[in-house]
Amino acid sequence: MALTISQPEYGDGLWNRNFGLYFVGRQVSTLGDSIAPIAMSVTLLGLGYGAGTVGLVLASRTAPFALLVLFGGVLADRFHPRPIMIGADAVRAVVNILYFAVLVSGRHMPLWCFFAGSVINGSATAMFQPGVSSMVPQISTDAHRANGVLRVAEGAARLAGPALAGVIVGITGTGWMFGIDALTFLVSGTALLLLRGIGSSAASRSEAPTAPMRQNLLEGWQEFRSRTWLWSVILIWMANGIFVLGPWTPLGATAVIGAHGKSAYGFAQAAFGAGLILGGLVATRLLPERLLFGGAVAMFLFAAGPFTAATGGPMPVILGGFLLAGLGWAYWSVNWTTAVQNHVPADKLNRVYAYDVAGSITAIPIGQALAGGYASVLGLRGTLYVSSGLSVGVASALLLIPAVRTLRRIPGESLHESRASA
Repeated sequence: MALTISQPEYGDGLWNRNFGLYFVGRQVSTLGDSIAPIAMSVTLLGLGYGAGTVGLVLASRTAPFALLVLFGGVLADRFHPRPIMIGADAVRAVVNILYFAVLVSGRHMPLWCFFAGSVINGSATAMFQPGVSSMVPQISTDAHRANGVLRVAEGAARLAGPALAGVIVGITGTGWMFGIDALTFLVSGTALLLLRGIGSSAASRSEAPTAPMRQNLLEGWQEFRSRTWLWSVILIWMANGIFVLGPWTPLGATAVIGAHGKSAYGFAQAAFGAGLILGGLVATRLLPERLLFGGAVAMFLFAAGPFTAATGGPMPVILGGFLLAGLGWAYWSVNWTTAVQNHVPADKLNRVYAYDVAGSITAIPIGQALAGGYASVLGLRGTLYVSSGLSVGVASALLLIPAVRTLRRIPGESLHESRASA
């Protein structure tokens, strides 16, 4: 595999004003995203609800996201992702401000309010998410390094988020976490609003502005299914969500907490965040000619996460496993995002991302819902061992598909000028 060592170039097309704003907005928003599930879980548990209720409330955010993200992709291609993302940030900020106001005031919030807020947040996120990656080629002339830097920011936010949540709860109580989350959405929306030279008109976007919704969805689907490397990765990722990622979240937490106490899982998640930072940094320097081949090789490291959680071994071993899992995940993610940006036409990019996200994300709650059943048959640690083995299988399957392992990075072109490839 040909590999390029990329030297940092300061003052080039990466750290321009627009990318700096987008970087700040994404980092702050991701920080809020890392606080949100902790805020919801701690609040509900503090009100006396069980883990099953917590899972249902969290799932009520994922379900509308999965149902609506395809329409979010169509709207982003039709009008431009920026105004839609700003609107989504505004909606999510309002929901969290309401949570904050009620909880800090000490008034009782009925359970249905938590479900309603989660549904609204999930719907708004479905409108926001398709534009996250498609904005990158519009704000940077070095999209691969931009993706790597953004992944580093995500890792830093995930590293800081759980620690910040713990500090907030310890000092002020759970309600303030929702206030901080609302603030992150306001910062994200403001950063997007301040971008310059990023069009909000759809006048130049083929026939998307006037085409019916059904036709837009069909065009995105045809673009998606015409690329073997694209749909085959998503099929593999759906299996990954059901059998690896989904079970790993609740069962990994249960195993680590059972072996080392409640605070241990926070440290494990922080180690995963540190791995994301490391993987993003590596991705900014190591540019494989075959993008998905390099990413798939890195994904073998992910198996260390569920494996070390299953062992219940010393905490340093578990932390090392989670760090390796984060490293592999980040390196794969940067290469995958760059591949899609390279090889999908700009006027259909948001719709293709929507199919990507829908296929990848929808499977995770299925895996989470089935986790208890897996554990009842295989046992808690047995399920995690199986998930670790299947994670190795996922990486192997990626390498076995010729269209995946041979897909090449487009050299010498900015992603502003990317062309579709077969």
